[in-house]
Amino acid sequence: MTGIRLTAPAPGWAIDADVVVVGSGVAGLTTALRCAAAGLDTVVVTKARLDDGSTRWAQGGIAAALGEGDTPEQHLDDTLVAGAGLCDEEAVRVLVTEGPDAVRRLITTGATFDTTDSGDIALTREGGHHRRRIAHAGGDATGAEISRALVEAVRSAALHTIENALVLDLLTDAEGRTAGVSLHVMGEGQHDGVGAVRAPSVVLATGGMGQVFSATTNPSVSTGDGVALALRAGAEVSDLEFVQFHPTVLFLGADSEGQQPLVSEAVRGEGAHLVDAAGTRFMLGQHELAELAPRDIVAKAITRQMHEHGTEHMYLDARHFGARMWEQRFPTILAACRAHGIDPVTEPIPVAPAAHYASGGIRTDLRGRTTVPGLYACGEVACTGVHGANRLASNSLLEGLVFAERIAADIAGTRPPRTEPAEAAGEGADDPVALLAPEARTAIQRTMTRGAGVLRSAASLATAAEELEALHRSAAADADAADPKDAVPGVDAWEVTNLLLVSRVLVAAAREREETRGCHWREDRPDRDDEHWRRHLVVRIAPDRTPVVDRTETAAFPPVRPAD
Repeated sequence: MTGIRLTAPAPGWAIDADVVVVGSGVAGLTTALRCAAAGLDTVVVTKARLDDGSTRWAQGGIAAALGEGDTPEQHLDDTLVAGAGLCDEEAVRVLVTEGPDAVRRLITTGATFDTTDSGDIALTREGGHHRRRIAHAGGDATGAEISRALVEAVRSAALHTIENALVLDLLTDAEGRTAGVSLHVMGEGQHDGVGAVRAPSVVLATGGMGQVFSATTNPSVSTGDGVALALRAGAEVSDLEFVQFHPTVLFLGADSEGQQPLVSEAVRGEGAHLVDAAGTRFMLGQHELAELAPRDIVAKAITRQMHEHGTEHMYLDARHFGARMWEQRFPTILAACRAHGIDPVTEPIPVAPAAHYASGGIRTDLRGRTTVPGLYACGEVACTGVHGANRLASNSLLEGLVFAERIAADIAGTRPPRTEPAEAAGEGADDPVALLAPEARTAIQRTMTRGAGVLRSAASLATAAEELEALHRSAAADADAADPKDAVPGVDAWEVTNLLLVSRVLVAAAREREETRGCHWREDRPDRDDEHWRRHLVVRIAPDRTPVVDRTETAAFPPVRPAD
């Protein structure tokens, strides 16, 4: 344990449970439902409303070997290729073999997928897949349908939920084992202010950290809170340098910031073409799958074209779909484009890459256990080894589903006893973090976009590291001053402080990895170097709050605990 905590008031209220699940996407709600079904007293904590997480924004679908002629082995092969040599094959095998039945159980939970005329699940293709294996719902509203079904199931089961609550820090007992979390309810939940949920098992399913960049497909709540909490608690994170930039995000202007509309890869899966301003397809000859190459390859190709042409975007041309196909297959994307003055039925869509998905995260084993006893991680916040250096399209929802079931089974099988937290998190904590002022958020995002975006170099990363450390030092110096002007504890200050910690760790890992692999693109190190870099980078925070980066000796992850 590091003893490092956010500066916050001491908890003013507490409730007890067997399990607290943080997050309400597919990973969090599936875990909660399975734990509750096993008889565990389960509490769900979520930062906004139950249906406001990243899952609802997933357009394309969920990948699984459900179609005739498809097999888990073929799904495994496509995943390993996309992961560029860093996938954990055992984790991928778990994903692809348990995935089809997990999807079927999701259907019995209430999720309705699009079907063919014969009643079979309709399947499409996306980048990196050699088979049609992407199940979708509502055309391009798969995440929204999955979220709806799971939220309804949670409410029907009368699970205890705490909405509009930002989780602050992990509580631990005298032995250093998990004993719950501290959290702040933002005035609309069951409790107001800072409190605690005391539980021997904590599952982090907090989603991504796309808000560390200026432009992202992630919702505003995706500020890396789970990764930051885990780092302060002493957990290890891995592969954080591998941030996937989605190739086709609706371009709204060079100065656009915050959440940007996604143009699903499924549009390319149905036959849309990437073209330049002259209408020339540029993916032909670059990869055997052309527009359906893995996302890192497509994002790099678009970026190169932008540099060569001196433009800020390329185009996605799907005019040949016709109005009927657009309206039936991609109604959400059609509406988003038209809302911004683009009609894809009659004109190409301007697109550019934007931050989309964290392939790395809190390091776990195949049961979702982290390096901190009693702390689990699932979904985008976790690093199970499934994604390697680049996530295969539509494997994210499946990963959340499969590993949520495994986590619930592990907790139900062990049923650890409840213990008392050794101390309450809050202002009396042994090593509170100096908070940043909320206005530092924009500075962090612009620093990360310039220095650690799609295209990176030693120089850009060094500048980013220097700017981030200056913010860190400034906050610490102000907190130690005789007349401190540090930020007042509150949601905005806590979020930006989390963003800074996650950014510092991401940049530290990206500086260390001196090669190009998957979605980590170093212009000064353009080649993949398997001899030296087919390794994982594992990062933890030292007691002095500096990131410590270790390289594994092989491409395999070390056990999460010595006894494993």
